[in-house]
Amino acid sequence: MASPRRLCYKAAALGGGASSPLAAHPAHQKEASVVVAETWTIGRVLGWTSDHFKRREIDSPRLTAELLLGAVLGLDRVALYTDFERPLVKGELAAYHALIERRAAGEPTHYLLGRREFFGRSFRVDPRVLVPRPETELVVEAALQRLAEGTAARVLDLCTGSGCIGLSLAAERALLHVVATDSSAAALEVARANAQALGIGERVDLLRGDLFEPVGQQRFALITSNPPYVESGVIAKLSAEVQREPRAALDGGTDGLCLLRRIVAEAGEHLEAGGSLILEIGDRQGPALLELLSAAGLVDAAIRNDWAGFHRVALARRA
Repeated sequence: MASPRRLCYKAAALGGGASSPLAAHPAHQKEASVVVAETWTIGRVLGWTSDHFKRREIDSPRLTAELLLGAVLGLDRVALYTDFERPLVKGELAAYHALIERRAAGEPTHYLLGRREFFGRSFRVDPRVLVPRPETELVVEAALQRLAEGTAARVLDLCTGSGCIGLSLAAERALLHVVATDSSAAALEVARANAQALGIGERVDLLRGDLFEPVGQQRFALITSNPPYVESGVIAKLSAEVQREPRAALDGGTDGLCLLRRIVAEAGEHLEAGGSLILEIGDRQGPALLELLSAAGLVDAAIRNDWAGFHRVALARRA
């Protein structure tokens, strides 16, 4: 049996003839007259994969390489660097290769990992739900500013998907009760698994239905949502990774405002006096949202930008 420190692979050439860790995978083992003995350490394989992803124009190539390798080896990113010279055995290289190919084919990194960090917690994600974005944490931050610690309140989270907004609020405030709705039964399965994993299932109601329909005439101290807000005609122009996510969680209609209009128009009927509405919006939708919020009779309407300076959160309250 070959030593784990010195594995022999059939020669394979990728991109300019450089040797590749993908040669360890059967799909890349080609007949050659010369057998090359190589050692693929954590450091070396990360370097090769980062360059490979960069050539394929994968976002954050180094980070992606680290996350995928960490998943294969069961190590966090810090441990990868403290064990930089550790050689990978053939089975590890084969497993890593499979993830590299799937990522290069357009599968989102976090679907491959099966999880996504959001607001300091790990959330299960898969093709049934949208991958939570860092920008969505701004909705949670704005909501927490409206919810005093130690105060019992009821929160409604529309289009909950993985549950990242509503469940984060419940996890941050022990006296909150969250009702989360979604039209997708499959998405609610993911949200339910996340609620159980976070240990907050008893304070979260997950209801299937269209926006406010499942809650009847109930009122809430706070309503949050990250609804679909991408213009229908733009979706085909998005990256291959984004197009792998549920279209129903992206498509906001011709102008991207289809669900936002409905949420704003109906929110007043479901907010307690002084209650707040906090929405994630598209990067150019601020002026339209201010008009919609004013027309709906909500007050103190405002738009907050994300870290890149784009419109991202719309806020208002019932008088």
